[in-house]
Amino acid sequence: MIAPLTPPDNQPPEEPQHPEAAPVADHADHGGLGGPELARELREGALIALVVAVSGVLLGVLWNWLAPHTPLISDTRNVYLKNTEGEEAIGADGTFVLLSLGFGVLTAAAVFLFRRRGGIPLVVALVLGGLLGAVLGWVTGMWLGPTPDVAAHAKQVGPGVTFNGPLRLQAKGALLAWPIAAMLTQLALTGLFGPRDPEPEPPHWPADPHAQQPPAAD
Repeated sequence: MIAPLTPPDNQPPEEPQHPEAAPVADHADHGGLGGPELARELREGALIALVVAVSGVLLGVLWNWLAPHTPLISDTRNVYLKNTEGEEAIGADGTFVLLSLGFGVLTAAAVFLFRRRGGIPLVVALVLGGLLGAVLGWVTGMWLGPTPDVAAHAKQVGPGVTFNGPLRLQAKGALLAWPIAAMLTQLALTGLFGPRDPEPEPPHWPADPHAQQPPAAD
């Protein structure tokens, strides 16, 4: 006799198992694309941006120390430039640009030595941190310099006495020197000394056993 194919107790038949579905569930459990690796890179990028931005305080200190200041003189009514042909304003901008370029190269080199690889989050962190650091250095340098209230300063020193004017950044485009230098340095170091991707192996085609072999030479 042949046993019936209907399962006992009117239970539905068991569905066949598909082992191929297991890896899909594993990928979903690990957070999809990126997973913990992407989260780790984002955390490191935020930390790098914060450290680079805080180093802008040092930029402001050096800028206030090295930049030429504008000498002013006043009478009982007005304040004048002591040297009308002076280039102190251009010198202050040039000093800020040179210091920013140096900070961009140094911060990018330090980050590369720390990470030894590149990546989009790392470059974005350097650019954002460099821009914030440049703004912080600009504000710090002006705060450490002479007071921006020129009239009050002139009254304090008295007429006919030379005093330094406030430290100012005339060309606001100088704030981009740090992030640009950091980005270019990071890309150059990654291209020269970064890890190389392994070269793909050439495909191996198996020999066709049914191919006709050439006749052997006599």
